[in-house]
Amino acid sequence: MAGDGLASGARSTQFVAMTRESNAPVPNRTWHRHYDPGVPTTLTFGETTLVDFFTRSVREYGDRPAIIFLNRRLLYRELDDQVRRLAHALEALGVARGTRVAIHLPNVPQFVVGYYATLLLGAVAVPTNPMYTPREIEHQWNDAGCDVAIVMDFIYDQKIRQVRDRLPVRQYIIASIPDYLRFPLDLLARLKLRREKPPLIASVEPTADTHLYARIVRETSPGGSLAEIDVDDVCTLLYTGGTTGISKGAALTHGNLAANVQQLSAWLRQAEPGREVILCALPLFHSFGLTVVMNESIALGAVQVMIPNPRDIKAIVRSITKHRVTLFPAVPNHFNAINHFRGIERRDLSSIKACISGSAPLPVDVLETFERMTGSKISEGFGLTETSPVTHSNPLVGIRKVGSIGIPLPGTDAKIVDIDDETRELAPNEVGELAVRGPQVMRAYWGRPDATTEMVRDGWLYTGDLARIDRDGFCFIEGRKKDMILCSGFNVYPDEIDRILIAHPAVLEAATIGVPDDKRGETVKSFVVLREGVTSTAREITDHCRENLAPYKVPREVEFIDELPKSSVLKVLRRELRERELRRRRRG
Repeated sequence: MAGDGLASGARSTQFVAMTRESNAPVPNRTWHRHYDPGVPTTLTFGETTLVDFFTRSVREYGDRPAIIFLNRRLLYRELDDQVRRLAHALEALGVARGTRVAIHLPNVPQFVVGYYATLLLGAVAVPTNPMYTPREIEHQWNDAGCDVAIVMDFIYDQKIRQVRDRLPVRQYIIASIPDYLRFPLDLLARLKLRREKPPLIASVEPTADTHLYARIVRETSPGGSLAEIDVDDVCTLLYTGGTTGISKGAALTHGNLAANVQQLSAWLRQAEPGREVILCALPLFHSFGLTVVMNESIALGAVQVMIPNPRDIKAIVRSITKHRVTLFPAVPNHFNAINHFRGIERRDLSSIKACISGSAPLPVDVLETFERMTGSKISEGFGLTETSPVTHSNPLVGIRKVGSIGIPLPGTDAKIVDIDDETRELAPNEVGELAVRGPQVMRAYWGRPDATTEMVRDGWLYTGDLARIDRDGFCFIEGRKKDMILCSGFNVYPDEIDRILIAHPAVLEAATIGVPDDKRGETVKSFVVLREGVTSTAREITDHCRENLAPYKVPREVEFIDELPKSSVLKVLRRELRERELRRRRRG
């Protein structure tokens, strides 16, 4: 089985030392004076684990709803019962300290139950994208050495069966969307899900190594022995998107993830423990949804309103109004889609008091329209899978610089270094590579020591993002090092061009890439999605760019397309656009 270079469940002296150092107070920084009132510049993280948050919320908010899923509400004490039953069942299947458990589910209650049941045993949760192809599943589960998998029935039927002999998993637990639905929706859902193309439900016969989730939880008592858990235990493997190469597993400890939850709790002074309702539309298998939605909800004793399909804007709008959602973590495409949702002006979204935006730059007009419509505040932030994920966020009360990713969270340090000489820290407003350090930085890449040392050195994680920090400490992302376009010796940052394009009244979305050019080395090409019912020409788009950009940054080519390729968290995939363009040029 794959490993991270350390024995499962064992301590690494080197890593413990790094963890303790990362808990050291951050030196006084410029950005500290811009923290909202009451936000501390340093935090003491102690020995708190994710399981500690769970047990505390069960104890203090047992009769409060933890999850709302369609017509079902699970109270915290009911969630605890389900988690302990599944933990006992997993233990009977051989799950122990260090065992890797794949969780291959959309946003359904079984995800939360499966994740915390795994953690209670000292095992390692491996959330993976339910949209993955069999090839991608095969890579990640073999790389992680998954021994048990919790899988949705239709995914097992359509994707897993055909590659079972190539997977390391020896026991499967099969979940189904209607498992947590009440009558009559449980019956109606089965009929509707069967009519989908492809069907979103399947019949799977239980065997000695294949178990039905609903049955195994119902028939297992909530007893069993729970593991002694340490903050330095790896509890989650989260795989990177593989946008710059093969997908790698970030080994995150209880300390990493619990620290990030505490940082967010300190930052969101508006959040009241035991009183919040958080919309769960971000995929939970992704670091943004895992920490900012699920783990933060559990720590706050909040209600998670679960949306299985993050692209279902109708369900998102309906849930906000019906359940009076107060906190809304989302990506820019969510805010933009809500702004343009038919009849949105007749909906009451005033319950939302704070939003967290990440994953991609948030256009100014999208932010202003959403805030004006709801009366809420959007805090644009930044993070990586390798940092649990949040490192930066804009203040919600004080100074906010729209277009920036904000300032480092408490306990987080940041700097900009020369892309050719990382030992040289750059002056304010100079563009270089963003490096961060803090208690949320990952332990290592699973089984990839070379890749680990390439990204984490002397406690600093080098993000691969080109950025600048202004004199107030606010950070502005200019693009990815690998996305940077080199035109006739000039550095061109696609994010900057995209921001200008989206400011055009006819443009809904845009993505810019560099394409080969015999004279300039590379030249700029932009892909543009127009707003519904609006027309424009390439000439009008480039004229708009000439008014706002230096000549060498203006797109030489503009292609109108119906939809940009996006990841499961609605991040635009420039890689796919580049590959598509290169294939086209080779053919031509």
